[in-house]
Amino acid sequence: MNDDVAVLLTKVALRDRTALAELYRKTSPKLFGLCIRLLKDKTEAEDALQDIFVKIWQKAESFAASGHNAMAWLSAIARYHCIDKLRVRAPIAHDIDEHWDIADTAPNPEQATSLRSEGKRIDRCMEELEASKARAVRAAYVEGASYQELADSLGVPLNTVRTWLRRSLLSLRECLER
Repeated sequence: MNDDVAVLLTKVALRDRTALAELYRKTSPKLFGLCIRLLKDKTEAEDALQDIFVKIWQKAESFAASGHNAMAWLSAIARYHCIDKLRVRAPIAHDIDEHWDIADTAPNPEQATSLRSEGKRIDRCMEELEASKARAVRAAYVEGASYQELADSLGVPLNTVRTWLRRSLLSLRECLER
């Protein structure tokens, strides 16, 4: 195939349009695959392939003078063209000064201390609950387990779980108000 492509390129260098059409028919699938692999976008790869064949038309006489492997020469043109398109596509960095007023949502030191203190109070109150009820509260309100999942895992009726959780939350509220 490489010899056929070399002959076609030599004819293209002489501005033979039929040779260009035959060259396209023989090499476009391989070059298109290369474009898709590099650009990762079918539409952009189709546009690139068209541009590549325009370049081939314009530069075919340089191939005839070089004596290189025909498919390697075509692949190099395609590769460099795709790399140029990727460079153009690269995002432009924005100036940091444009975003100076972005709010910091992290708690300030006073709020962080308050949250830790509140967490310790909740932990202390959870220790006052029976171990099984404390585990049920954690499973329901921290881990997101449903009442039915708790009832199944504890082996008790659903209404019992609801009652335990309600009474446990009331006990926690009383403890936190002290």
